Amino acid sequence: MSGIELPFGKFNFHIRPEEPLILPAYKGSTLRGGFGNAFRRIVCALKSRECSGCLLKDRCIYSYVFETPPPPDTRIMRKYTSAPHPFIIEPPSGTRRGYGPEDELIFGLTLVGRAVDYLPYFIYTFDELGRTGIGRGRGKYELKKVTSSGAGERDEDNGRIIYSDDDRTLKSFRPSVLNLESGILNPDSPASGTLTLNFVTPARIIYNKHLVSDPEFHILIRNLLRRLSLICYFHCGGDPSAWDFRGIIEQAKDIRVKDKNLRWHDWRRYSSRQETKMNMGGFVGEITFEGDISPFTDLIRAGEILHIGKGTAFGLGKFHIA
Repeated sequence: MSGIELPFGKFNFHIRPEEPLILPAYKGSTLRGGFGNAFRRIVCALKSRECSGCLLKDRCIYSYVFETPPPPDTRIMRKYTSAPHPFIIEPPSGTRRGYGPEDELIFGLTLVGRAVDYLPYFIYTFDELGRTGIGRGRGKYELKKVTSSGAGERDEDNGRIIYSDDDRTLKSFRPSVLNLESGILNPDSPASGTLTLNFVTPARIIYNKHLVSDPEFHILIRNLLRRLSLICYFHCGGDPSAWDFRGIIEQAKDIRVKDKNLRWHDWRRYSSRQETKMNMGGFVGEITFEGDISPFTDLIRAGEILHIGKGTAFGLGKFHIA
């Protein structure tokens, strides 16, 4: 069976406060919210309209990035009004809230599929957001540089500078590629009896219409399959119709939980669109599975890059293979 390619790019944004920045303990919501508002101001032609009723929505970059309307002839996801976001913002780690001009903050950005081509818009918008300010008191910052990192590099690796405030030009870079076989499962992976996953940001996974706090392996696989198939279809031009979803899930049910050290982490964010505070809790910590793990290796590694669950645009659902 032929493989399916998911192009993606991982980038680190280095910013330096020009004045005191007061940010929440979890900064993903602030970065995502500030970016969304600034992005709309910059690229939206009809700012008074909602995307759903806009004549330009099928050709608008803002609509694509934040609403991603399924095409009228879509063969999947017909009941949904928008597809998964093609970007992930990974906020700085830690719970520190105050920063000054002597500090540097680094946050990550992952773009998938067609969204990789829109990196200049993301850079320009975060640069403009620094002039507007973020957090309590709207503290201003400078975007000093943007670095590109490969899939195998750690978040703290510096990577290659592709943009700096010295010349304000974007240098060329080569996107990485996730290669997924049509059947998804990789039977040729090295045998392994156990798999430990470390969830470093809250994972909000829904199963049977309820948030999961104690995930079984097949629940994680169901969520990853759905997320990857939709990203593949709507953002990468792939066709996941040949994937054996039922067979994969049935095989995943044979994997058992060996050990776990999970806890629920509650936090809230304010939604300017809905004008209300929203609970965004999820589970964090480590969980170890045992069984015939090897066929799922590529699928899990894809999840390391693209996260899992709801709220991935805020950086939620980030995990590593421990």
